[in-house]
Amino acid sequence: MLRSEPIIAVRDVEASASWYMELLGCNRSHRGPLFEILTDEAGEQLLSLHRWDAHDHPTFKNPEIAPGNGLILYFVVDDLEKTWKNAEELKTKVEARPHLNTNSGRMEFSLRDPDGYFISVCSDN
Repeated sequence: MLRSEPIIAVRDVEASASWYMELLGCNRSHRGPLFEILTDEAGEQLLSLHRWDAHDHPTFKNPEIAPGNGLILYFVVDDLEKTWKNAEELKTKVEARPHLNTNSGRMEFSLRDPDGYFISVCSDN
């Protein structure tokens, strides 16, 4: 088996965890102010959140650097319409409203999370 379990640096782990839970309907499995693991309904890890400069990780030291340069957090969801509604309720910065991505053949939308990371959400089919 091979899978990716990305970790991103955030200013407020609790606030970011709540934001992702509201958007994606995911769960917390760690619960802490310095580090959080977000999982799907099956308990599979989706994303971890790490507070800037909480530990001695070389890439998490400077929160003044724009987060996410060269990174897109790409989520595939079963119910794009529901997830879009969640995004609208969060009143977050929308980069692209739901549209057909002609490269993938999937419907998708893009937005920014509370720390400015670029998020793309696409349908499963």
